[in-house]
Amino acid sequence: MLKLMDGRLRWVLIFWMFLMSAIAYLDRVNISVAGQAIQKDFGLSNVQLGWVFSAFVIGYALFQAPGGRLADRFGPRKVITIGVIWWGLFTTLTALVPAGLGVSIALLILTRFLLGLGEAVVYPASNRLVATWIPSVERGFANGLIFAGVGAGAGVTPPLITYILINWGWQWSFYISALIGLVAGAGWFLLARDTPREHPWVSEREAAHIEAGLPASAAELGKHQALPWSTILTNKNMLAISVSYFTFGYVAYIFFTWFFIYLSRVRGLDLKSSALYSMLPFLAMATCSPLGGWIADKLTARHGKRVGRCGVAVFGIAMSAVFLALATQVESARLASIVLAGGAGALYLSQSAFWAVTADIAGSSAGSVSGLMNMGGQIGGAVTASLTPLIADHFGWTASFLVAAALCVVGSVAWLLVNPNATIGREPAKA
Repeated sequence: MLKLMDGRLRWVLIFWMFLMSAIAYLDRVNISVAGQAIQKDFGLSNVQLGWVFSAFVIGYALFQAPGGRLADRFGPRKVITIGVIWWGLFTTLTALVPAGLGVSIALLILTRFLLGLGEAVVYPASNRLVATWIPSVERGFANGLIFAGVGAGAGVTPPLITYILINWGWQWSFYISALIGLVAGAGWFLLARDTPREHPWVSEREAAHIEAGLPASAAELGKHQALPWSTILTNKNMLAISVSYFTFGYVAYIFFTWFFIYLSRVRGLDLKSSALYSMLPFLAMATCSPLGGWIADKLTARHGKRVGRCGVAVFGIAMSAVFLALATQVESARLASIVLAGGAGALYLSQSAFWAVTADIAGSSAGSVSGLMNMGGQIGGAVTASLTPLIADHFGWTASFLVAAALCVVGSVAWLLVNPNATIGREPAKA
């Protein structure tokens, strides 16, 4: 086994982060599939269910930057392991909240909020791992693989949770999700190390290859030297990327929270058909995330980061706007699902650019910087979880998707303002 990993250990860790990413999304998307059953048991309206959805995202958003700072300070191995235990606990507690009490909805909201806190560490910590283990020219594909887990986890969730729900009830979908996460977390703790030189299985050749490919900003990675928050918050690149990721999160969370219910209630598909067609956007995400990263790495090697990172992000987010707008004009529920899946896939072509650029420009503060960026994305998710049904109730679902398309245009334009060669806290490098 060690021979198979010779020279490839960094990709084994990236693959394990793909698994952790998939499980993280299983744990958060399961409630959207089980949402109608939970509504029935707890007597919730759409707006109240939106509060439950938003509670997770608010907790997830608020702890992004602190979670990233913890990963910078204590390393991704420990932080992710503790996070997995935390979210396993609160995924289980979601199923144990009793219905019929006066405080039931408050307990459900609190449980989901605390679950969000635990899951918040995953991607900032994974970006800290990337900043340490992955040469700059490979970061697009590496991040693409990690975030393919988003689509894989969210894509597997509808049929898996539907099967469990039909056969054993919605509570068991949470118990099983928690167990899967704990098993994967144990594997992560045994396999991972924070830096290549700490790992007993890394070869000298691979360690040298990694170190030769790290950008100048990575020189302090082993020293835990964190950038001041004031420096990060006032950085123009950081502000532009965070604005764009807010729009990214807003659109992505339409699929994570309301898409299954949209297909079944608005488009009239039965439960099994809804489960099948609601997989399509997530399969598109899983395919386009590494594809976009691979394309970005190739273009970066040939034309530089401005084209390879920023250009791919501009194109992908803009194309998502086109697909979302077109889907509103399609009458067939099944065809609309396919068009919307195109929008999700186009959006995820840009995913790796956000994380590759923040790893490059942040160095030893990759966790903090990417956590702050991801907080913007999750605030977008919290907004869409509650605002999407509100817009739909007053103006129709077409308006909800057109608002998302308009925000994609804003997110695409924001990338035109980003200089991917400018390290935070230093003079901009020449393009």
